[in-house]
Amino acid sequence: MIQPNLPLGIGFHTAGAFLAANCYAPQRYVKGWAWEIFWMTQAAWCWLLWPIIGALLTIPQLPRVLADAPGDRMLFAFLMGVAYGVGGTAFNISIRYIGFALTYSIAVGLSSVLGTLTPPLVRGEIGAILQRPGAGWVLSGVAVGALGIAICGVAGRLKETSLDASVRRDTEFSLSKGLVLSLVAGVLSAVYGMALEVAAPVADVAERYGADIWKGNVSYLFVNTGAFVTSFAYSLYLARKNGTTTELVRLPGGGGGRRLAWNYALALLTGTLWYGQFFLYNLGHVRLGAQYAFSSWAIHMILLVLLSNLSALAFREWKGCSRLTRVIMGAGVVVLCAAVLMIAHGNRAGDAGASVAPHADQALS
Repeated sequence: MIQPNLPLGIGFHTAGAFLAANCYAPQRYVKGWAWEIFWMTQAAWCWLLWPIIGALLTIPQLPRVLADAPGDRMLFAFLMGVAYGVGGTAFNISIRYIGFALTYSIAVGLSSVLGTLTPPLVRGEIGAILQRPGAGWVLSGVAVGALGIAICGVAGRLKETSLDASVRRDTEFSLSKGLVLSLVAGVLSAVYGMALEVAAPVADVAERYGADIWKGNVSYLFVNTGAFVTSFAYSLYLARKNGTTTELVRLPGGGGGRRLAWNYALALLTGTLWYGQFFLYNLGHVRLGAQYAFSSWAIHMILLVLLSNLSALAFREWKGCSRLTRVIMGAGVVVLCAAVLMIAHGNRAGDAGASVAPHADQALS
């Protein structure tokens, strides 16, 4: 039986969100690769190889777990992972049209709310949740977190529009296209959290075979693989269309050697950081306890935006922005901090007020 530990759970979620906030930083150092070549290479690690390695290392008797697990849940989790992969692609294209800040605020904000509330709504548990101690704090924290993400998005957009005009002319700004794509990205990105919910019975089988706190790692075998199929197919389509497939073995101009090996190393680092966020997500989730385990997704999303903005401050990416922009960004960070504290307080109140932990077998894994 896994004992809840709120500080430890929040700590693991924070560490995972930190990896998520910085997982694409290595991409800026990649030279000579088209986007699609880098994307398919890092995707092979984060959505295919690392989930397999992680499951083999942490799930005892993995073949027996897979044999005993419900096949329909594994299939549905895989298909939902495919949908998540579409959302990730839409996210990247949306950035081209409306910029990183607006895409982030719309897609991540929507994903935070939908990924948190949809599973208990589908299970018909939202009424019971509302009656639990601390429920008001948790749900209010989710709403405040979405507001904080939106505020950071406004600050980010102000920052982007303050760029030199010659830089802005090179962009493909289209509000209508960007909004549609970011909405699609937000909805389908939330599917990842829902897919982990669908795969919970598979994780329960793993727990019976002794996986204990690592049980959620078996879920990534299906969800991440689905995302890999979509991402790889789209990347391969672009590579063939643009004639860039040869970059996998030779850089443009006949280059290769150390530069090519460096690109592969950066892709490996990116994939490792991305997978690492959910490796730690699982450890944080199982420590929250059954009362408000559904709040894991909101905590992860809110901390992701919070830490990404703090990282931007540390690297002086806001240098030169107007005072108004910095004030709005600071307000967003304060609101995000408040959201995390509200959700944590609600979780603590729920643990203190609950004499039993119903629906433990249905918790997100």
